[in-house]
Amino acid sequence: MKKLCAVVFLLILLSSCNREDPFPKEPSIAFVSFEKTATTTGIDNGGNLTFSFQDGDGNIGLDATDLESPFDTSSVYYYNFFCTYYEKQNGEFVEIELPLSLNARIPRLSEEEEESIEGTITLPLAINNPLSSFDTIRFDFYIVDRALNHSNIVTTPEIIVNKKSQ
Repeated sequence: MKKLCAVVFLLILLSSCNREDPFPKEPSIAFVSFEKTATTTGIDNGGNLTFSFQDGDGNIGLDATDLESPFDTSSVYYYNFFCTYYEKQNGEFVEIELPLSLNARIPRLSEEEEESIEGTITLPLAINNPLSSFDTIRFDFYIVDRALNHSNIVTTPEIIVNKKSQ
């Protein structure tokens, strides 16, 4: 009888504990891969960046209708994926401001409130700066959730860009 009471007490104790989210509320990301897209000319113009993510409250992503402040078009938070382009010049990586931004809007990933989520995201990126002859690049990138929590910043490995047609 004492064993039965102990087991029942233990079950009640375990079921009354609050389950914590398996991930923090701030998003966390990690580099997975970068694959250049195929071309017919041999010149590399773009590629697909794939990264993994985890988020404890599942509030990553924006709908096309998410245009109220702070997500309006005049706000930095109109985007939720932020990317910086670097070229290797004379052995050192130098940040380059491209004519078109590499920042993007990741679509809403979950409609559930306070749901822990994880997965992978693949985004297309331009890789060929036509104004430069340097052929080695990399990216720094991070994401921001709807609560404006910033993820960690991730740096890709070096990417060699073929700038001449074959």
